Amino acid sequence: MEYRTLGRTGVHVSPLVLGTDNFMDPSPADVCEKILLTALDAGINMVDTGDVYADGEGEKIIGKILKNSGRRNQVIIGTKVDHGQRRPGFTLDEYDPALGPNQHGHTRLNIIRACENSLRRLKTDYIDLYQLHRQSPNIPMDEILRALDDLVTAGKVRYIGCSTHPAWAVVESILISEMKNYVRFVSEQPPYNLLDRRIENELVPVCQKYGVGIITWAPMAMGVLAGRYSDPEKFPKGSRAALRGGFYADRVTKKGIEVGIEFSKIAQGIDLTPAQLAVLWSKDQPGITAPLIGPRTPEQLEPLLPLLDMALDDETRAACDALVPPGSTVANFHNTADWMIGKVDF
Repeated sequence: MEYRTLGRTGVHVSPLVLGTDNFMDPSPADVCEKILLTALDAGINMVDTGDVYADGEGEKIIGKILKNSGRRNQVIIGTKVDHGQRRPGFTLDEYDPALGPNQHGHTRLNIIRACENSLRRLKTDYIDLYQLHRQSPNIPMDEILRALDDLVTAGKVRYIGCSTHPAWAVVESILISEMKNYVRFVSEQPPYNLLDRRIENELVPVCQKYGVGIITWAPMAMGVLAGRYSDPEKFPKGSRAALRGGFYADRVTKKGIEVGIEFSKIAQGIDLTPAQLAVLWSKDQPGITAPLIGPRTPEQLEPLLPLLDMALDDETRAACDALVPPGSTVANFHNTADWMIGKVDF
């Protein structure tokens, strides 16, 4: 396997990153352990989680597995401080009364508190990559970066990054870091798959220019590209759209399903499953460091591991481009990002 460099850090990461959004929701502890250890045995050396995953239980099970197996030093742990989309005017009814209204968002207060909590749950002295989970548009970036810089200086965090931020916010953060000598973002984590290619228009060029790694989520388009759905109104039992509804369900579109059917034919022609091709396509697109794979079971993980040593050929890339042209979209995977203004009828 050829490891890749994460941004400008010199740190080598595997071309697939283990995403753990399913850990403890719905995958139980024993299944989580088998998935994580199997991934490590295959050479995957980065694990991504977040403090909101299963209300912190995701971090807890990762910390427990790594401590019990003695493999913490083999793993680059990426976690996140919660969703930043919090606006003025929220009432106490919407918060945990034990913590009050300052428990969310990327204030200095919450960043430092959330980091301490993640360290405790992960049973580790340091976090390799600490990421902002969405934006906090009402909080100045210099305050956010100063808090993150202090965590790095204290040795509690090694590197910092962001998730689902617009290109302009990545550039703003770099300018502030340069002006004030704060630590820089080394990575951005956006949604990216064949159904939603909009990051190719601005974010990918920006990250390439400034040396920011890109670790993407939803490479299988939440299963649409893997043939999981046949009807945008009826979801199969156990699918993420059925289990979680809301914005997850909104990502399943008629046009996306139609593309998925044609995509499956391309995969069949090169002896891959649609799920394998979806991940391979994301992995080998220009500017991408690695996509996240988030299996619910070891059986879902196993077929993806051979992709670590595979490469996407130009003919297949062109066939995929014919389905959804570069920079375009047939499903909205940015539907949790307030900055992506405008509603497109898919």
